[in-house]
Amino acid sequence: MSPTSRSIKARKERERKARQEAKRLVRQRRRGPRDGLIQRETGTREQRHRYLIVCEGAKTEPNYFRAFTENIVVHEIRVEGAGANTTSVVERAIELRDEDEGYEENEVWSVFDRDSFPAERFNEALGLAKREGIRVAYSNEAFELWYLLHFAYRDTGLSRTQYKSKLTRHLGETYRKNSEHMYGKLLPLQEQAIKNATRLLASHDPLVPERGNPSTTVHLLVLRLNGTIAVDETEILDNLI
Repeated sequence: MSPTSRSIKARKERERKARQEAKRLVRQRRRGPRDGLIQRETGTREQRHRYLIVCEGAKTEPNYFRAFTENIVVHEIRVEGAGANTTSVVERAIELRDEDEGYEENEVWSVFDRDSFPAERFNEALGLAKREGIRVAYSNEAFELWYLLHFAYRDTGLSRTQYKSKLTRHLGETYRKNSEHMYGKLLPLQEQAIKNATRLLASHDPLVPERGNPSTTVHLLVLRLNGTIAVDETEILDNLI
């Protein structure tokens, strides 16, 4: 067997195991969490929520969040890739929310990066979201930070190029930014990512999102979609700016 064939076979085996682990985690979530990091929403019956998620990217983030519907059966999730800058993402979320009054508090989210945008624009987006009641899943500097936290805790900033090289090493294959399979590949490590992201956010005291490289609140949206809530979620998001 050639080295290329062995590599392909190994990759398929990793993906098969990841799918099996993903199914196991879904069954486990339905039974309830194992530690005190997260807690089930109150009530004896599953509540069905409708989520609107407007993303800065046209493919990377939308592909990841759309994949939640493969395993999360109690939610309706609408995801839109705005392909626009930070403020425009929030404005689009407001527009879509106002067109459909069926969304409740904590169900409309904007997803964007600090990236290389001026601090003023980034802060303007955070401020607009806060005034309009739009939840923010931001990453400083890039969404790929959330992916990387599945593998290791990191509290030093990275460039986009460095994110790609490190993810390629951890994944054992070339990281493809617009992949439709990242959710499934990373799901077995999601609990670790949530813990790492929570720890990272807490390390910024006080939290100043524009300067907090690296930091992210993507895990708060993930917790929501999983039917769980972060104990201090409201306080964190209400004090972003």
